[in-house]
Amino acid sequence: MRSVVTGGAGFIGSNLVDALLDAGDDVLVVDNLSSGREVNLRQALRRGATLQRQDVRDAAGLLSSFQAFRPERVFHLAAQIDVRVSIDAPALDAEVNIIGTINVLEAARRSGVGRLVFASTGGAIYGETEALPTSEAELPLPMAGYGQSKYCAERYLGLYERLYGLSTMALRFSNVYGPRQDPSGEAGVIAIFCGCFRDGKTPTIYGDGTQTRDYLYVGDLVDALVAAGNDQATGVLNAGTKQETSVLDLVRLLGEIHGNGASEPSFAPPRLGEVDRSCLDATRAREVLGWEATTDIADGLGLTYEAALAEGR
Repeated sequence: MRSVVTGGAGFIGSNLVDALLDAGDDVLVVDNLSSGREVNLRQALRRGATLQRQDVRDAAGLLSSFQAFRPERVFHLAAQIDVRVSIDAPALDAEVNIIGTINVLEAARRSGVGRLVFASTGGAIYGETEALPTSEAELPLPMAGYGQSKYCAERYLGLYERLYGLSTMALRFSNVYGPRQDPSGEAGVIAIFCGCFRDGKTPTIYGDGTQTRDYLYVGDLVDALVAAGNDQATGVLNAGTKQETSVLDLVRLLGEIHGNGASEPSFAPPRLGEVDRSCLDATRAREVLGWEATTDIADGLGLTYEAALAEGR
């Protein structure tokens, strides 16, 4: 199988690339390296993966790369993922997440791709909701440009399916964590906290720490992506654990893993656009793909912290 992974030098994308290589795929990574890191692909490149340094906003370049590689399926993970950026610069967010997705869809259509899997978002699309865990039936009410742009991109997947028969699926991720997540920049809170504990710094909690998320280990998510790529079901599916974990719980669990006088957190004002609670119902993913998350949060945190220690050496 010939697979393209956009955003494949990123945290999630590079883990997916490894899994595809394990399955025997020929893999082309398309990434502009603005947030992804070539070091994440060190082993993958040695194993035969190819890296094309390219921006998904470059429609002509993207089409040329696809037509040269002739992929059978595409995993579209390249995105602007920072909620704060999407609020401060909504046009930039839309340019990457909407126009970029249209460019990927066009390149896929014009190069004969049979299957496209899109990395969407759960909590940022559903927004504030009392329906927890949240199913795909819930009306999307995004609280930031990031969720809005991902929702709009999902609609373009449906359009290309109706117009051209392109087989597509959008996976709405919960909060993903695990090895290779960078503790700087756009990183999730778990990567940031792991970096703080590793480096002896005080973790900062925005808000009172009672806000919850559904934390999904990257290995479980990669299994969901591969299952979606191997299937022909279309539409939208949640990928999550159905379990809520508060930020305060994260600090406590990581403190227990770290041991030796772990730092107490400091507190700062909550950030605009962040929802208080988020948890996804992934029942349909189990029914459609035969997939469900299996990594317990404590086990996943342990694996992530071990990786952070190794990266810090």
